[in-house]
Amino acid sequence: MTDPREAARKEIASAAGWSAADELMLDRAAKHAVAFRRSLGTRPQRPQKSFGDMRQVFAGPLPAQGRDGVELVEELVARTEPGLSAMAGPRFFGWVIGASHPAGVAADWLTSAWGQNAAGHTSTPAAAACEEIAARWLLELLELPPECSVGFVTGATMANLTCLAAARGEMLRRAGWNADADGLFGAPPIQVILGEEAHASVFSALQLLGLGHSRLTRVPVDDQGRMEIGAFEAAMARAEGPVIAIAQAGHVNSGAFDPIGEIAAIGHRRKAWVHVDGAFGLWARACPGTASLAQGLDAADSWATDGHKWLQLPYDCGFAIVRDAEAHRRAMTITASYLPALSAGDRIPADYVPELSRRARGFPVWAMIQALGREGIAQMVARHCRIARRMADALAEEAGIAVLNRVELNQVVVRFGGDGSSGDSLTRKVIERVQAEGTCFAEGAQWKGRWIMRLSVSSWYTTEADADRAVAAIVGAWRAIRAGEV
Repeated sequence: MTDPREAARKEIASAAGWSAADELMLDRAAKHAVAFRRSLGTRPQRPQKSFGDMRQVFAGPLPAQGRDGVELVEELVARTEPGLSAMAGPRFFGWVIGASHPAGVAADWLTSAWGQNAAGHTSTPAAAACEEIAARWLLELLELPPECSVGFVTGATMANLTCLAAARGEMLRRAGWNADADGLFGAPPIQVILGEEAHASVFSALQLLGLGHSRLTRVPVDDQGRMEIGAFEAAMARAEGPVIAIAQAGHVNSGAFDPIGEIAAIGHRRKAWVHVDGAFGLWARACPGTASLAQGLDAADSWATDGHKWLQLPYDCGFAIVRDAEAHRRAMTITASYLPALSAGDRIPADYVPELSRRARGFPVWAMIQALGREGIAQMVARHCRIARRMADALAEEAGIAVLNRVELNQVVVRFGGDGSSGDSLTRKVIERVQAEGTCFAEGAQWKGRWIMRLSVSSWYTTEADADRAVAAIVGAWRAIRAGEV
């Protein structure tokens, strides 16, 4: 006998445009997602097919007719999975990439299902309130001034852009120029001072903001990539007009920190805006064992960091944090007559990010902080740093392998076969062999004119046993290359 309540539910769902097929499609997608995550520890940590292979897999004419949803999900999974990396896996060390922790993934799935545009809070008060609370928690975790504003952006690139937009507008305002109204044509020139090994995302943000990536003052750095404080002070002494100084918390290769407290003190004597690019390094402040690396960092004016790195959130999530909330808001505010007017003192989420339409990133952030708590986040950062040191120590024991950085955070820089050009060739060959074998994934880079292997320990799932397996695979690849095997 049919349950009348179930029949009524189906009738209501059907009237709302919902069907049993829709439910089955989403259920099937969820099962495939869970199965993929379950396989991350055992599958090769690299894609099984190349970009060229995948172009052929996805090639085809524009569909003329629609498809059954369940069939479509099955085909998408079958086509896609051979071209996926195990980026959330326990032995993926190619970049500083978080593991998309299940708590964040679950909240992110709900965020997509809820379909809320997080621009304001009249139509979606839950998204706005959750983001406001999550922002306050972030400031507490990172021990940054409570008066700071926080914009929930896509990642560190947009976080840098947002913070530097606030810096640009405020520095020109102090010089008597309204960049929001009058643009940059005829504006007083802003001098940007930063380390010569600043991250590429900073140069990208400066380019997009009209400050250029070439007309900058690049300060020399030491052997770990830290800005030389004497050279920075000299550059500040020569600077004229408005100045933005950019420091780095967590060098992309070595993990090193600029002397940020000293940079802030020197910069502020010159009334400069001091910004910190802390895509992953800012999270050192959340761990008592690493907090000293970021000493004085809270004296800056703005900070950029990622959530999809050390906080283990799904892509895309980053945070633009600005001490002067009004400068932040002036740089980002979008107004239109159809947007609801809000009461004085209300936090409008869209006032702190470049986008008006965006997903409600606050839900996964809130869920992830709840899932780990302050202690869990601190323990995770400490564990990753400990594992990085373990890997560095083990690799350094093998003849012909050199660790080039002081492993203070989660980064390990490795070189094979010496300093000459042969070392470049050998290092690249080892990287290729490690990637092909698939036990772990490591990536290469050029640093100070030499090719290196860079290992980034940042996955929630990585254990000491995973690190040992990865080291064994790397050492095995090096021995095979050194012995002349193909």
